[in-house]
Amino acid sequence: MTDQKITMKKAKRLALVAHDNKKQTLVEWAKFNRDLLAQHEIYATGTTGEILERTLGVPVTKMKSGPLGGDQQLGAMISEGAIDFLIFFWDPLEPQPHDPDVKALLRMAVVWNIPTACNRSTADFMISSPIMDAAYDRLVPDYEEYLNRKVNQSPPSNDMNEISTE
Repeated sequence: MTDQKITMKKAKRLALVAHDNKKQTLVEWAKFNRDLLAQHEIYATGTTGEILERTLGVPVTKMKSGPLGGDQQLGAMISEGAIDFLIFFWDPLEPQPHDPDVKALLRMAVVWNIPTACNRSTADFMISSPIMDAAYDRLVPDYEEYLNRKVNQSPPSNDMNEISTE
């Protein structure tokens, strides 16, 4: 499979997400990085977005709450090329009722080669990179071959399931 280049502009579209037990950690991190974050477009799941917008004093585009579909909304935005960067402070010790949605969001980030931080240390390294303040060509597999593959029109016949017309 060949790669295609997708250019991220200087102003990135950042998705910020945090589980309940990690919201305070994300807020503290965001306050420390407020001036840098203010140079980018910020998207967040519901409650996290409300807290960030109030605390940082910058606009945040808010999705639904994670368990109500916000994680899936962000995953869809990643697949459509509308999110460049994901910071998701998740709680590995607390079971989540929407764990399949969380996995799907993280999977979309990998499929579309989106920079992803799942903890403060990684977020610190990523956001302080010189690449953060410049346009960047990220390589994404060209999925055209997959999309254009031949798909069987019907499943193989199984005599037990066939309907007789006699």
